[in-house]
Amino acid sequence: MGDYHVHLHDHGPYQGVGPPLGEYPPGHIEAYVEQAARAGLSEVGFTEHLYRCVESESVLGPFWENEPRQDLAAETEAMVREDRTLSLETYVEAVVAAKSRGLPVKLGLEVDFMPDSIDAVLELLEPYPWDFLIGAIHWIGGWSVDYGISAHEFARRGVRRAYEDYFALKTQLAASGAVDVLAHVDVVKRFGHVPAEVPTDLYAEVVEAAANSGTAVEVSSAGLRKPIAEIFPTPSLLRMFN
Repeated sequence: MGDYHVHLHDHGPYQGVGPPLGEYPPGHIEAYVEQAARAGLSEVGFTEHLYRCVESESVLGPFWENEPRQDLAAETEAMVREDRTLSLETYVEAVVAAKSRGLPVKLGLEVDFMPDSIDAVLELLEPYPWDFLIGAIHWIGGWSVDYGISAHEFARRGVRRAYEDYFALKTQLAASGAVDVLAHVDVVKRFGHVPAEVPTDLYAEVVEAAANSGTAVEVSSAGLRKPIAEIFPTPSLLRMFN
């Protein structure tokens, strides 16, 4: 068993712990492999965020500028500018070098799905030797749906409407066949916002789209450490993928 959703650097500005952002010194990747082995895992799949890499700017563009709610646009712009500190080239080189040293690692990437830019994104990624790509919805327009400072939008938009907007994009991603795996498929619930009634209709659409395109779904324990305190996807949704 392995863990196939691992990032090598924390989000946000450098806090002085570990190597500086974007650097992969000797022993850095080895430390992750050793920790995984202590947890009983046999393999690690690294999946850095595409949007955090400077190369993504040319294909994602200032996507927040089309967001009509200027507070959301400003929050996203600030977050992306702060977080975009990595190099795709350097990241790939570091993981490929680790593989060449015989370490049990896989080269992956967390791809931020936006309908208007996905073709350009795939063109950017095509030359690299990916073992797998995972696809995520982090933004609905210019709203960073799983970013704490922007969680106020749930009250303004309404939880059911937020789920409809989120799952419409997730279904489109699942149908596209652009990635191998859907990451944290219901991350919209991260801060504990859930509709009054289970949105089975929205779940069914993403499940059908994934089945038709042959796209797998990630089972992630990360949600247990978030306010929702539940795995991604929620058990009722996970059962629908069986």
